[in-house]
Amino acid sequence: MREPIARHRTAISRTELSRPIKFALADGILSSDQSLFDYGCGLGDDLRLLGEMGFTGQGWDPVHCPAEPLKAAPVVNIGYVVNVIEDAAERQDALRAAWALTEEVLVVSARLAMEARALSASEDFADGYLTSRNTFQKFFDQLELRNWIDQTLAVSSVPAAPGVFYVFREEQARTTFLASRYRRRLSTPRLTKSAALFKEHEELLTPLLDFISERGRLPAQDELTNSAEIASVFGSIRRAVQVLRRVTDTSQWDEIAEERAKDLLIYLALSRFDGRPNYSRLPRALQSDVKSFFSNYKRACGEADDILFSLGQPGIVEAACQMSEIGKLTPTALYIHQNAVDHLSPLLRLFEGCARGYVGIVDGANLVKLYRTEPKISYLSYPDFEADPHPSLSFSLTVHLQTFDVKFRNFQNHRNRPVLHRKETFLAPDDPLYEKFARLTRIEESKGLYEDTSRIGMRDGWDEILEIKGYYFRGHRLLRRKSPKAIVDGVSDVAR
Repeated sequence: MREPIARHRTAISRTELSRPIKFALADGILSSDQSLFDYGCGLGDDLRLLGEMGFTGQGWDPVHCPAEPLKAAPVVNIGYVVNVIEDAAERQDALRAAWALTEEVLVVSARLAMEARALSASEDFADGYLTSRNTFQKFFDQLELRNWIDQTLAVSSVPAAPGVFYVFREEQARTTFLASRYRRRLSTPRLTKSAALFKEHEELLTPLLDFISERGRLPAQDELTNSAEIASVFGSIRRAVQVLRRVTDTSQWDEIAEERAKDLLIYLALSRFDGRPNYSRLPRALQSDVKSFFSNYKRACGEADDILFSLGQPGIVEAACQMSEIGKLTPTALYIHQNAVDHLSPLLRLFEGCARGYVGIVDGANLVKLYRTEPKISYLSYPDFEADPHPSLSFSLTVHLQTFDVKFRNFQNHRNRPVLHRKETFLAPDDPLYEKFARLTRIEESKGLYEDTSRIGMRDGWDEILEIKGYYFRGHRLLRRKSPKAIVDGVSDVAR
């Protein structure tokens, strides 16, 4: 008779927060004024670490904390629990039980199929595997996990990251979160001259200026906490805005409104995949955005559909990549740093958004590869991008937008890995690191290090060229070796 599966052995000791909790914090799902309930908390390290950060929370685990009561909370986490339950019906019961405790957002995570290759000494069991420690693991595909959550709970979940999903109790909260993902951070209109009236009421007017930067439009009466105070001093919000216009560069206001309209279009285009909400079900802030930028919802959705459907037209993405003013263009793709994605054209932002909407944020990835002639996006990890003048590739995760296959490749154990050059080309020109990287590129070009581009793309070839030319790096400084290797017929001793 088979020994009972040892679920308790899957609980691990943590010295840092788990992935799903990190994402919940980064995305603003969990904040210090909300309590968390950790369903299946294991050894309770997430709760302990959050407590040290000033958060409140409780948890329950059938083995390690069975006496703790099950309590409803604004945020509930069921982290890597469903993948260790071998019984499919019990797995669903666990998810429903966690959902029943959720007041606002449920965070669900499970292991993905791309992690299965790391599992050794395993055997098939039910719809997963038994490990050598007599524990069970179910590995999901990204789409499989999302469909399972949605069908079990009769909801539409939101991918936060590969293997991590958010389930919102209220549809408007879900819509607000999704729309915020595509609202970029723009600069507040700069003050161009001094004005006594503004200086006198700067503290009062600053929230209004910040709102205009955030939304690209004037606020409704109830959208600013100090609306009544502003009205009592200036007579109305509009009159206060006239004061701001006199002391700021008004062309920036038009630019902000234009960019916010683009952000809204991208959200509306991507919302078509999950069932675009009716206008009446949009949060009031989004309703006001639609009216301000497009007059009506039908027109906004029509423009969003036009740009979405254009992605399927032959040559459209290819042309957008060629015309992009930022990013490194190669014969097959446009490469861009994650921080510069917001600077892409709306069409390319939408192209990347299709992949992000499927897998969420790929933690550790900092470069995005947009394929010019294929419906594919890759997320690449170069962990030392800022510090290493020529960092090596750590991993890649590729999403095919027609088949929805997700492929993961780990390069960490490869001795000869791809390396980056001309790092400034991946960044927006206003990035603080742009000029530092560009300066190094100019020096490397002047020293002839890029003469043979066929050899420098991999670590061994690049190191060989440096050896031949007699250079080495100290940070982002290129230094001459005191005794360069002898070169015979253009080939160094090392190359031989």
